[in-house]
Amino acid sequence: MNINLTLIGQAISLFIFVWFCMKYIWPPIINALQEREKRIADGLAAADAGQDKLVEADRRLVELVDEGKQKANEIIVQAQKRGDEILEEAKHAARVEGDRLIEAAQAEIERERTQARDELRQEVAVLALAGAERILMREVDRNAHDEILAGISAEL
Repeated sequence: MNINLTLIGQAISLFIFVWFCMKYIWPPIINALQEREKRIADGLAAADAGQDKLVEADRRLVELVDEGKQKANEIIVQAQKRGDEILEEAKHAARVEGDRLIEAAQAEIERERTQARDELRQEVAVLALAGAERILMREVDRNAHDEILAGISAEL
């Protein structure tokens, strides 16, 4: 065999092999590489977007926590204010009730004082009459006795 013919045959075979590879093998490999490159780029973009969302979520979390603390403080202030109002209302109600009780006690004292005066008047009248009866040593008529007691009671 001739070496030139062998080299030409091998060159033709190589040319056919390269053409066959470029026509049928390289396009699917190139497409697969391009799809993989696109998936990797999309994954990196999604990771960046996720990182941005994480930063945004952290920022929003801090805002929500601060807002929650502020609302909690407002609620506490309102509760303290309402507690103070309830305390003042209770103090006012206690003062009103105390004043009412004092007035009732004063009225009771006045009533008892009047009753005691009346009882004392009657006792003084009875004692005065008994004393007068002993002094006069005579018996007084019952009707006259009642009239005298009424008169003395009225004078006292």
